Amino acid sequence: MTRLFRIEKAEQLADKVYQMWVKAPHVAHHAAAGQFVIFRIDEKGERIPLTISAVDGDSIRVIFMAVGKTTTHLAALSAGDSIRDIAGPLGKQSDIKKYGTCVVLGGGVGTASLPIIARAARAAGNRVIGIVGARNASLLILEDEMKAACDELLISTDDGSKGFHGFAADVLKQVMARETVDCVWIIGPAMMMKVTSEVTRAAGIRTYVSLNPVMVDGTGMCGSCRVTVGGETKFACVDGPEFDAHKVDFAGLMQRLRMYQPEEKDSLERYHAHTCACKGGDHHA
Repeated sequence: MTRLFRIEKAEQLADKVYQMWVKAPHVAHHAAAGQFVIFRIDEKGERIPLTISAVDGDSIRVIFMAVGKTTTHLAALSAGDSIRDIAGPLGKQSDIKKYGTCVVLGGGVGTASLPIIARAARAAGNRVIGIVGARNASLLILEDEMKAACDELLISTDDGSKGFHGFAADVLKQVMARETVDCVWIIGPAMMMKVTSEVTRAAGIRTYVSLNPVMVDGTGMCGSCRVTVGGETKFACVDGPEFDAHKVDFAGLMQRLRMYQPEEKDSLERYHAHTCACKGGDHHA
């Protein structure tokens, strides 16, 4: 008998950004901060990694941006629909212990990963400062949840429409100038993580980033998610997804992220064409 995972809630949070609560007890009962799951929507679908953003009873929350064929398909699903396969929790959990003052910093949809880390860090006895950045105010997500999870929350927008006018990296510099920071998590687009992690390098502050290279099986067998960290090849799915930011080869990571862009674009175009054709058939039926 095929086991399906029921979507309990699905909603749009911002432009192309969606959150989804799915009943998956085998994941929810074992998940820890920093880990992820792999979704396969149906038997012909591709496998995509999604960070576990929150846990509530038997359910997990994922937050994603609809950018490719599979995430666009996922965004079209509603409460009551089902996911064919969910594997997880996968990856190593965040290295959380009592550091002192911790900063959790998210850019765009990367903010989805922060609340669960912030809560765990606080539970370990740390003072937690959250920094959330986005291009503009309409793209900010989980602001209220982050306020509840952190001792202090700071907002930045590239256009100044809310909070600090500038980048999250600038806000991090301000925090470092006013007090001692002992550990930082930075999660967001690869370029943003690269630039922002440079802020903490000279100060020697322990800094983690969560990497999102191309991933297939999630168990270290396929090698698709290989990244170079400290001059060594690592697999993000089993050695990560979190790594020491100051040892990551971001140039290599970003090159790998671009490898299949033509195929991804073609797949999305064919999905849209198929969807439109099906709607047209329904219309004329």
